Amino acid sequence: MPAARLCVLGAALGALAAAAPALDTGTPWAALSLLAVLHAGSEQALRLRAARAEAPASAPGGPPTGLTASADPAGHAGHAAHAGTPSRRHGPGRHRAARAEHPAPTRTGPPGTFHPVLLAGVFLLPPAAAALVAVPGALLDPVEQRPRLPRRIWRTASLALGTWAAAGAHGALGGGRTVAAADFPCALLPAGAAVLVFCAVLALLDGTIRAAAERLPPRAAWRGLFPRTLAPVAVHGLAGLMMAVLWRSPYGPLAALLVLLPMHISVWVFAQYHRERAAHQATIRALVQAVDIKDGYTRGHSERVGRASQLIARELGLDDERVEVLRFAGILHDVGKLGVPTRLLRKEGKLTEQEREVIQLHPEYGHEMVRGIGFLGEARAAVLHHHERLDGSGYPYGLSGLRIPESARVVAVADAFDAMTSTRSYSRARPVEVALAELRRCSGSQFDPRMVHALIRALERHGWHPAVTADGPEPRTNVPAARTVPAERASAPAPSPSPAEDGGQALDGARVQAAKGARFPAQAPGRPGESDR
Repeated sequence: MPAARLCVLGAALGALAAAAPALDTGTPWAALSLLAVLHAGSEQALRLRAARAEAPASAPGGPPTGLTASADPAGHAGHAAHAGTPSRRHGPGRHRAARAEHPAPTRTGPPGTFHPVLLAGVFLLPPAAAALVAVPGALLDPVEQRPRLPRRIWRTASLALGTWAAAGAHGALGGGRTVAAADFPCALLPAGAAVLVFCAVLALLDGTIRAAAERLPPRAAWRGLFPRTLAPVAVHGLAGLMMAVLWRSPYGPLAALLVLLPMHISVWVFAQYHRERAAHQATIRALVQAVDIKDGYTRGHSERVGRASQLIARELGLDDERVEVLRFAGILHDVGKLGVPTRLLRKEGKLTEQEREVIQLHPEYGHEMVRGIGFLGEARAAVLHHHERLDGSGYPYGLSGLRIPESARVVAVADAFDAMTSTRSYSRARPVEVALAELRRCSGSQFDPRMVHALIRALERHGWHPAVTADGPEPRTNVPAARTVPAERASAPAPSPSPAEDGGQALDGARVQAAKGARFPAQAPGRPGESDR
């Protein structure tokens, strides 16, 4: 039985054992039932708002695979998107590729899960009864990813175990007496301890399932889970404590419900933020789809480069925010091809020197397109510099070594790897093993060795699905002719790159023009991803 399923089974058995004492006499079933209904209703209202906020991202056609939304609070498992449409799996981890792309359940709820009622149950009920408060809401919560049943069981069990442990810590510190007496500063200590225990249990369980499902080292699996969970749960804990105190007051449960109003307002504000983020992803999706339409034979390349960039970033141990930005960088790295004549992108065979110079303008075109999209951060530098090389022979500015932004060094390796393992109009795919050997050969001169080694380690763990296997069909010979672009447009100067405030290390317009004749060195034969397209 896979390790992830063993984790699910263990959590389910633990939750059953924790909740079993509630079947004895003395359980306050009325309060338990009311809290469970309130929690389930709040969760459903939250998801309804989230669904409305995500509506722009669910336009006809759906998002590219590289833009799959997160599935867990830390944003880990949900980013494991398809790397391509395979006809055969390659690489040392090929037998684990499907699991990497469809990871086991690793969430206790989506970002913004509503915990005040759950924590009010922690402060009001015995541990076994508190564990049952989470059950209806977790079971009713929709599950989008397959397999659905293990994910639903995992979510229910993890929340039940978290509330059971938190209620036990709260009771052990005398929290029940302080809540009943409305003894506010004293009530904060046991409540704070309960919140810490609740977050620790959820982080422990999330890290365990991640390590089992994705075969991550423990340090990477648990990195950042506890602090990311603590901040929102601490706020919800204060609201839950206020609910519990009012519940025990002469005003009763109806007064406690008033606490939920400001919390739902905060959820609405979060939903507005989520809507804005969905609009950001819709912008990226539109740009990627435009590139795919213009250069149809490399369709899916952007998403695969985003996936490979994500794998490298994770292997380097970068935080989740940077992993997300680097995924966007990989997805958008070729957006500047929208400014390149279609006839050059679809041309079979070698390019002339003049045609190569025109195509080599695409990083600057792309940077100009995304420079105003603030949320992309360092991804903008990757769009501009992903064709630079460590030895300084790349373009557009011939940067070398550590002068090349880290994000660009990541995307450069991901881009070359997918270019080598995908069949295009001008080259056949290479097997994954051959592509990795070529990356090793060029490591240190063209590519950053750290990024190459990180990709190799990630593929050993997750495998890879090439777009078209090396023994797939021959490259096209009947590419339809594109509309001819006048020579004066084809050789138009590049747009001025932005200042270096975003890490792009861009040159100003005058220096760009001065460097025109020297920044496009002739490409040495036999280098990976050598199409310049």
